[in-house]
Amino acid sequence: MSYFPESGYVRLRQIIGDPKASPPVPGVIPVSRSLWWEWVKTGKAPKPHKLGPKITAWRVSDIRRLIDELAEQEAA
Repeated sequence: MSYFPESGYVRLRQIIGDPKASPPVPGVIPVSRSLWWEWVKTGKAPKPHKLGPKITAWRVSDIRRLIDELAEQEAA
């Protein structure tokens, strides 16, 4: 996760990745866009913040916490 910022906000493509980008953006939580939004809807993923009319982002701290929770679930 060295390319993932330590703090601030990240957009969805930084979280789930974007293989069609040039260069491709690897995801830290490689799930589909629809699954991600289902997780947000059900509360499994953190709620986004609107930074502008067309800008939705998540706090890095919330995403890092989710990554830790998913890793714990996988280890169990």
